[in-house]
Order: sequence, then structure tokens, then C-alpha cells
Amino acid sequence: MVKKLLLFLLAVVLIVCIFAGCSGKIPENTAAALPKNTDSKTRTITDSLGRTVEIPDIVERIVPLGNTPRMIVYLGLADKVVGISGFDEQILSPLQAYAYASKDLWAGLPVVGTDTAGATDYYPEEIIKLKPDVIFCSYTAELANEIQSKTIAPVVAVPMGTLFGKDYEQALLLLGDVCGAKDRAEDVINYINDSLHDLDSRTKDIPDAQKPTVLGAAATFKGAHGIEGVYSKYPVFEIINANDVAEGISDISGGVLVDKEQILGWDPQIIFFDYSGVNLVKTDYEQNSNFYAQLTAVKNGNIYQYPNSTYYYSNVEIPIINSYYVASLIYTEQFKDIEFKEKAGEVFEFFLGDKNYLAKLEEFGAGYGKITLGDN
Repeated sequence: MVKKLLLFLLAVVLIVCIFAGCSGKIPENTAAALPKNTDSKTRTITDSLGRTVEIPDIVERIVPLGNTPRMIVYLGLADKVVGISGFDEQILSPLQAYAYASKDLWAGLPVVGTDTAGATDYYPEEIIKLKPDVIFCSYTAELANEIQSKTIAPVVAVPMGTLFGKDYEQALLLLGDVCGAKDRAEDVINYINDSLHDLDSRTKDIPDAQKPTVLGAAATFKGAHGIEGVYSKYPVFEIINANDVAEGISDISGGVLVDKEQILGWDPQIIFFDYSGVNLVKTDYEQNSNFYAQLTAVKNGNIYQYPNSTYYYSNVEIPIINSYYVASLIYTEQFKDIEFKEKAGEVFEFFLGDKNYLAKLEEFGAGYGKITLGDN
């Protein structure tokens, strides 16, 4: 009797094993009894688009797309990047400061996307190979969902980030939360706001009558432009309360094209050019020197160059330094305690970890200083 019972039980076990082996599954009641993998804890967050995303509790492998690579560098997380977008080692410029400062660390990383020339693209096959813990982007909900479905990796969308805007703060805080860098995110936000407060407080009470008129030209937007490309509602000028001749030309912050006759009508006392447009201005001068000869800024030698605020989306560290540069020229008394190169070194060190980054811009030819047109 006992022997028959043992044979019966053995047969039942064999049937169960055969069933489990053929189906490739563990019976539900057995699976429920197995201990959970404590190394794969997750949590759920809501991204900037209202999407609910399940992410690992600890994020070690990041694929940043859109404008997020820059923010990742600001947060001190560049070493967690396993695949990069908007990064071309062959043509990398110091004007793309976050990437240039990280070029040795990122050398050889797979390129997983691009946003150059306004064309957004990503490479799901490459991303899948990298097994990222999370993908960051600054895209639409539709595109974020598409990337997530094709890569089977959590995608967290953050705001693109308006220069000196609250949405930039939101992006930094969300990235910091996901990556365990909340304190650094708050430090970056505080540093930006403290810098803006310093610039504003030194200049807000100066009457317009005591300010020279200025123009930001050779503006960088969808590529480089000559003198006819000007900045509207330019944050670099707005934060120092500059007497900007282009004020009111547009309700949108950014670059716009104007007729040269408009520039003659404005006749600013000082003109600042983006580095990327300087050669276009010089070429135009050779062909139209009579136009430039009528400008007060050109006649008096008050034309200057600074690095582009925009290069593969907007920088943050360079516009802050640009604001100090412009302010130190037009408000000499209010900024007499600021040694410009020292201040630039402080800002670059905070954002990029490179106190001597200004020297790299100067070596490239994209530093700060007065420029000449022809023999003027």
C-alpha cells in the first residue's frame, strides 16, 4: 500500500515537472512563493508631461537625449552616461561647453541620436544594446512614448529649459530626483538665481539716461547670422537691465532677422556679436563698408565679441558669464569689484568642473574682446 502511494506521488511530481518544463513557466502558486529580487527595486515617478514612469530605485546607466546631456553635466552625472546624442568628436566645439568639457570622459561612447539642424532622431537598436536604467529626453509625449516602446526602457521627459526660466529649474529637479542628485540640483538652481540676483541688483536702479544703448547682433538661431540677425528679449541683456535698442521688436525671446536700415535707425552705441557670426559680419563689411561706416559703434570702435549663448540648445554658464562681461563694460562703476577672468573661472568651475575653460575658448578664437572691421 505504501509502495503504491509513493508511486502515485512520484507520478504527480513528474506530471507537474513535465508541465512546467514544456510550458517554460513556473506555476503561479510556486512563483508567488519565490523570494523577490531585492536588487531590482523600482519606484514610480511622474515626468514633466504627466506620464507615469516606473524607474529603478538606483540609476547608474543613463542615455540622455535632446537638451538633457547638458543638464546631466551640470548635475555632475556625466560619468553615468553610456550613450550620447548631439555629440560628434570630429567637429566638437568649445562653444558646446558641456560636451567639450566631457569629451575625454565620453570619448568612444556610442552615438544614439541627434538633434542637429532641427532634426530629431534616435537609434533604438543602439540604445537597446546599452541596457540603460533610464532614458532622458526633452521631447513631446508622443515621441517619449515611442522611444520607450521601441527600447523597452523607462523614458523620463523633462522640460527643454528656457534660459534662466522656471522650467529649467523643473528639469534639473526632476533629473536630480531620478538620479539621486537632489542636493546638486538645488545647488545649481541656487547658483543660477544668486548670479541673476547679483546682476540685477547692481543695475536695476541705474536710469536709462546713464546707460549706453546696446545691440546683440550676429545672433545664433538655426545657424549663424550676420549683423542683420539680432536678439529680441535677450536674457543676457534683460538680466542686467541693459538699454537694448531692439526692445519691443518681438514678443518672443530669441533671434530675429531685421533690415539693415533698422539697425541704422537704432544706431546703437555698443554692439555685441556672437562669435559664430563674426566672420559673416567681416565678410559683409568688405562688401558693404559704407553701411558700417554710418554706425556710431563702428566709428567709435565699440564692437565686441562674446561666445554664443546658444550651441546645440542654450548654454547656461556662458550666458551668465556674457552678462557679467557686458555689464562690466557698460557699468564700470557698479562692477569695479569684479575681475572678469576670475569670475568666468568661478562660473566654469561650478558648472563644468574646469576653472580654466575660458582659456579653451580663447585658444579656439571664441573668447571675449573688442573686434575690428577692416582698418577700423
